[in-house]
Amino acid sequence: MMRRRSALRVPPYRGTVAVALALLAVIWPHGAEAQPSIRWRDQVTQAEAAARRGDRTAAERMASAVVAEYTRSGTKLSAEHVLAGRAYALLSGGNPDAARQALAAFDAGAADGTNLEAIRRAGDLFLEKYNAPDARQSYEAVLAKAPADAEALLGLAQVEEFEGKPTALATLRRALEANPRLVEAVALVARMQLEAEAYDSATTTAQRAIALDSTSLRAWSVLGAAAWLTGDSATYQRALAAATALQPRPVAFFAELAEAAVRQRRYAEAVQLAEQEVTYDSLSVRALGVLGTTQLRLGRMTDGQAALDRAFRLDAFNVWHKNTLDLLDRLRTFRTVKSPRFELVAPAEEADLLALYLLPLLERAYDALAARYGYTPPTPVRLELYRVHADFSVRSVGLTGLGALGVSFGTLLAMDTPSARERGTFNWGSTAWHELAHTFTLGASDHRVPRWLTEGISVLEERRTARGWGANVSPPFLMALKAGLLRPMSQLNEGFLRPRFPDEIGFSYFQASLFCEMAEGLKGERVLLAMLRAYAKGRTTPQVFREVLGLTPAQVDSQFTAWVRGKFAPLLAPDGRDSTLTTSVKSVQMALDRGDTTAALTQLARITGRDDSAWEPNRLEAELRDRRGDARGAMEALERLLWIWPYDNTLHDRLAQLATTRGEHGVAIRERRAVLANQPADPLSARYELARSLATAGDASAARRELLQLLEQAPAFEKAQALLLELRGREPDHQERDAPSGRPHQP
Repeated sequence: MMRRRSALRVPPYRGTVAVALALLAVIWPHGAEAQPSIRWRDQVTQAEAAARRGDRTAAERMASAVVAEYTRSGTKLSAEHVLAGRAYALLSGGNPDAARQALAAFDAGAADGTNLEAIRRAGDLFLEKYNAPDARQSYEAVLAKAPADAEALLGLAQVEEFEGKPTALATLRRALEANPRLVEAVALVARMQLEAEAYDSATTTAQRAIALDSTSLRAWSVLGAAAWLTGDSATYQRALAAATALQPRPVAFFAELAEAAVRQRRYAEAVQLAEQEVTYDSLSVRALGVLGTTQLRLGRMTDGQAALDRAFRLDAFNVWHKNTLDLLDRLRTFRTVKSPRFELVAPAEEADLLALYLLPLLERAYDALAARYGYTPPTPVRLELYRVHADFSVRSVGLTGLGALGVSFGTLLAMDTPSARERGTFNWGSTAWHELAHTFTLGASDHRVPRWLTEGISVLEERRTARGWGANVSPPFLMALKAGLLRPMSQLNEGFLRPRFPDEIGFSYFQASLFCEMAEGLKGERVLLAMLRAYAKGRTTPQVFREVLGLTPAQVDSQFTAWVRGKFAPLLAPDGRDSTLTTSVKSVQMALDRGDTTAALTQLARITGRDDSAWEPNRLEAELRDRRGDARGAMEALERLLWIWPYDNTLHDRLAQLATTRGEHGVAIRERRAVLANQPADPLSARYELARSLATAGDASAARRELLQLLEQAPAFEKAQALLLELRGREPDHQERDAPSGRPHQP
């Protein structure tokens, strides 16, 4: 045996997998006389190797032979159950029954509680089939008996990543402490670094994984993705060649590239990469899924649904694909309202109301952002609005539970409707402006802007636009700054992806916007555009810092920290106080109790100036200003209220009255249309008031149309008849066509 082993020619790869495969033929007998546990181990290991090579036919043939013998055999050893489970798992793609048989075999192997591999393999199967809770339970069962089981820790880290938990990286570190040579854990760390756009770190870590095992396809794929994203063609070609040697039709390599392109917001290129995957393997669920979801994000709805339909037929366990296909069914019931450069897609019962406000806002934002960033996105830009937050979450990431308010994929935006959130928790105007700003920064940078910068610019653009919009300084932020808890700018992406404490994501948005303020203060208002254009040329963040700001990343970190501390120095002092951060509605009420409405309004302005969702303060301000005869101020407060919650018709009615008094007929007409779109208790009176506003504005033709529609429903509506007669008196030539067909008006 030793002589035969020493004469073996091992392929030029490093790692236990390659060596084990080469030794199989000489270490284990293959004949019928071999024990099942030995013979099946040989067959299953070779079948898994065939699957990694992309040879699905060979893998399934060998796996089928194992399960056929397994079902015929009598009493089985624990290890034999595990081998059969592995064989069934190879057959489980698109075969739910095989998946169930695999789980049953693993459960049988784990029956006595001593076979930890069986329990761990069950966890792997649960995770593969998107069942994170049961996967977690399996891995934790292993760890309860073997706390340093590196593979169980790796599985647990993957569950945490699946669930979006910030602890995944820390759990991976524990796995590597238990086994520093666990290649899949090292490769997964590299992938997480790639997600955080830490390209140098991802490259170094992937190379470390390859040094441990050059047959790690995941490691080569991550290295190739990092090289592709940074334009390192030599490393990319080397990684592609190595991956192709391991998998002649390198589906997994291009899958990693396509997913990396999606994560870095390079959606058009992701589609091209996914299409390349599908040419290699038309039955790859992973490839079809990336292709379909990315096409949907580009607004290619028919193509995207077709790809996802194919993927779901192959794997009915995939919760992302099922959720998205179900959502597309609901999306067909939505209505589309258009403006010159936008399409608003919303639930039918809300589309007209929301379009009244959003479409003009978006058109205004388009002009402002195009002027600032020198870029004009292709039109139409599509905005989808969802009144169920879970639907928005599915549209964004395929799963429910996303905490965001909106998302931008470039020229396709999605967000919650105001009704999807509790009143006073969401400003839908600032959210829409924020997401559209992404459209411009993505386009101007050729979709290469890092996450921290595009988010920072969007928040800054909110603050430029309206009072209270955008993130603002808060006592918790100041406490974090004072305690040194904020991340350096060079690591800020981690604050978005893996927050260490609940407020860190919000702090990261604000911190990124402060960097943008600092950069404009240092280099002028065009500096952000210069940075975007540098990214469009393929520059990395360190290169952009040097070329545009004249600073190294370390200098940016130190200068930003000093700048922020200087900006908020009065608030950081031991006795620092700022009433804008401590004013409350209660203190406003105290001012009102002593009859000081001026002081109350000053304090209300402080609150609404830093909180774009402050419902009660804005409502109180509108009431006070109205009471004092300040129509303009009352209108402004009412407008702010409508961007928080547009479903209160008393607000629309009062704003219409004030606008009419001030001669702002366009606002009055919009508000009368809003009342009508908002399903009023008395729709006939609402249409009459709209007709009155149109008539007052001088649009007699539109007023007559509204009156005619009203009188079709209620011929005896006297006020409508009177107004129609009045309009006839102004323009006698319209007398004949004023009457609804088939029914004369009664005076």
